[in-house]
Amino acid sequence: MLDVCIVGGGVIGTAISRELSRYQLKVRVVERNEDVATETTKANSGIVHGGYDAAHGKLKGFFSAKGNAMYPQLEEELHFGFRQTGSFVVAFNEGQEPELDRLLENGIKNGARGLEIISGDRAREMEPHLSKSVTKALYCSTAGVTSPYELSVALAENAAKNGVEYSFYTEVNGIEKVEDHFILHTSKGPVEAKVVINAAGLYADRISAMIGEDDFTINPRQGQYVLLDKDQAFMTDTVIFQAPENGSKGVLVTPTVHHNILVGPNSDYIDEKNDVATTSDVIAKILKAGSKSIDAINTRKVIRSFSGNRASSDRGDFIIGETKVKGFVNVAGIESPGLTSAPAIAIHVADILKEMGLELTADPNFDPTRKPYKRIADMEAEELNNLIAEEPAYGRVICRCESISEGEIVDAIHRGLPITSVDAIKKRTRAGMGRCQGGFCAPRVMEIISRETGLSMEEITKQGEGSYLLTKRSKDALEKGGQDA
Repeated sequence: MLDVCIVGGGVIGTAISRELSRYQLKVRVVERNEDVATETTKANSGIVHGGYDAAHGKLKGFFSAKGNAMYPQLEEELHFGFRQTGSFVVAFNEGQEPELDRLLENGIKNGARGLEIISGDRAREMEPHLSKSVTKALYCSTAGVTSPYELSVALAENAAKNGVEYSFYTEVNGIEKVEDHFILHTSKGPVEAKVVINAAGLYADRISAMIGEDDFTINPRQGQYVLLDKDQAFMTDTVIFQAPENGSKGVLVTPTVHHNILVGPNSDYIDEKNDVATTSDVIAKILKAGSKSIDAINTRKVIRSFSGNRASSDRGDFIIGETKVKGFVNVAGIESPGLTSAPAIAIHVADILKEMGLELTADPNFDPTRKPYKRIADMEAEELNNLIAEEPAYGRVICRCESISEGEIVDAIHRGLPITSVDAIKKRTRAGMGRCQGGFCAPRVMEIISRETGLSMEEITKQGEGSYLLTKRSKDALEKGGQDA
């Protein structure tokens, strides 16, 4: 029997799994998709917030500043990609400037660091392409950017290295409380655990209702984004928010951790939790709104649009704690600043388990580190030549847009979590993230996955069940008359 079963492999589930791997516990994460970070975590702004925005007195405010302060050490240990870029909240007129004072005061209460209000001219000295219409800005030096899916992969790989089990393609269909433990009825059979942690994101209300705790609802709130090519990195290296109106953070313009520019999101409640479509009218509005902050947005440099749905609860705050059903812990309603808060939430959940009576004995063999990837795109010629001499696979470039080598892909496949999709490689190495969006490298990535894992080419998906790239061999189809080719 497991000590703890975590439902959901997003950034919250993976952060909790890594935190619990410090102890002598038997822990498993069950995830219904083919990989970690496949839903809400995959598609968000990637901002490590300074902690000034979330309202003081709410869990969001409590955890965001604490989480922000943990990122530098996490990056040192796990090498997932974090840059402390700083952020602006910009006002365009005197009417908006009191919002900056309010955020400053709220941030100080939350324990946020590095805050100051500066003039528009000072802000433009720091970011020359900032709009001339900006009159004042709240600057936060401790804000930054990260890659949410690379963070989740790093947390999961480190947890797995320290003994946590990950079960993909494992959907929970029912939960039964039996005496002092739970039986989770999953698509891969029953799983027994003393404690269940519900970190199921958009579906946390459904999982909670399985044990009769149905006192909250997750309402999906969609955000659409536009990603610009890396040659637009000159636009800004600072996260730029607009002064909030009607409680919304509004459209932001931000660098990504890999030096693309991201513009978005909108914020609209939708009916379907899995609806991640983008629409031309919303994209047009996002680009127009982003152009208010930065004058130089070139719409011809857009390489991708995408959307993600936030797990917004009807309580307006995070829901974290043991339920009336002893041993069942909800970690639900984790929307922004959930990515920032994740490492602090994970420690809090471990504390909850202690208070519940679960024995947490430190594991003397716990290793907090994860080896970094050897990124050939970041290497000087001499370093790269030495690496290729030792490992020739690093000399074979598979993704031309991002300069990703075969060696990096092989390394990703053998890091402890099963790889069965092209997007799993994309999230770990960036193969397919560039201008051609995988048009060149996807077949070659599939061949490497097949060779290294023993999966057939037909078994490899783009991003999980139902997204098969090949359904049968062309030769077989042609021999049958070509009707299916």
